[in-house]
Amino acid sequence: MRKSWLLCVFLGTLAWGQAQPGTPPAPASPAQPPSAANKAPAEPEEVAESAVVLTIKGVCPTAPLKTGTASKTAAGKTTSATTKKPADCKTEITRAQFEKIASGLSPSVTPQLKRQLEGALPRFMAMSEAAKAKGLDKSPRFQETMKVVRMQVLTQELQRTVQEEADNVPPSEIAGYYKKNPEAYEQFSLDRLFIPRFKQAEAEEKEDAKAPEKLTEELQKAKEAAEKTKREQGEQDLNKLADSVRERAAAGEDFIKLQKEAFEAAGTKVDNPTVNLPKVRRTGLPPAHAAVFDLKVSEVSAVISDNGGHYIYKVVTKEVLPLDDQIKAEIHNKLKSERMKEMMDKYTNSFEAVPNEAYFGPPVAPGARPGMPPRMPRPPTAPPPTQQGAPPAANPPSPPPAAPTPPSTPN
Repeated sequence: MRKSWLLCVFLGTLAWGQAQPGTPPAPASPAQPPSAANKAPAEPEEVAESAVVLTIKGVCPTAPLKTGTASKTAAGKTTSATTKKPADCKTEITRAQFEKIASGLSPSVTPQLKRQLEGALPRFMAMSEAAKAKGLDKSPRFQETMKVVRMQVLTQELQRTVQEEADNVPPSEIAGYYKKNPEAYEQFSLDRLFIPRFKQAEAEEKEDAKAPEKLTEELQKAKEAAEKTKREQGEQDLNKLADSVRERAAAGEDFIKLQKEAFEAAGTKVDNPTVNLPKVRRTGLPPAHAAVFDLKVSEVSAVISDNGGHYIYKVVTKEVLPLDDQIKAEIHNKLKSERMKEMMDKYTNSFEAVPNEAYFGPPVAPGARPGMPPRMPRPPTAPPPTQQGAPPAANPPSPPPAAPTPPSTPN
């Protein structure tokens, strides 16, 4: 989840306060000897929750020290006692207090957040006390700002609550989803043949293309027509080759041998073409190749063609993954994402805004950059359900017509 807008305000103000002119740069620290540089950083010691972690001198505690005595006016009302700032005025913040403040900015109190807040909090405390001394907390502008701040904080709290509720997926719901969707957790071992769509240009043709001769318009047209005819003929030859290779594969011939022959016929120079794919699930191949997962073990698919070439698959093994911790986490993330979207949609679709264009102007065209709006927190998004440990999609890149390339799937 993103850090709240409050943290952005803290850090922005801190950066503004630190960017004062006239501050000389800090001297570079001398290089450490190799022995010191190689030492691992020591683990930080555990600090008790009641221990003071930040002392801010010059800022008094929230309840000021009172001096003098209260006096009564003629109307009988008691006036507030005068306050005095002692010379040793300071505020001490314990670990428990500091982490309570930090948790209001972000759900997770990281070392980076602690360091950022440690630098920003003293400045905010000192300057806010100075602002209150000037009575700025009573100004109309401050009151209106606080209304917006309150709405922003409540919006963020609602989003956090939704995320926490969505994360509470019962184990029975995870088990039920696994039982209802067994095909989603099937894992396949596949062999694949790839036949390029176009033949590789010969070396002589490449040399001619680098230094073309000056031809008349008629000769140039005749040359282009001949090249087109040769190209179309090569494409037809590879189409027939794909059908022939598929029949031989279904008859039980070795895939490695067939792949070498196909590449040689296409003019593709690859010493060891890959035919054995890593284990994949149904999301591991392009949608156009999904019919492969309906085959039985040892069955060979029909030829699947696209702009890149022709593909032929054979199912080697097929298994259903058990409902282990990895699969449980995957299902949990998927259901959490669905629950979060459903709950947030209930709130975001509960209203309709109708702006007055005479005041706001016409709607902004897509891609335009209007003036920066007030920063509002975004709804949290759960990490998309990932197939942990699964290989990347086995979709080879589409080769260019003049120089087809084999699919590059790792062994």
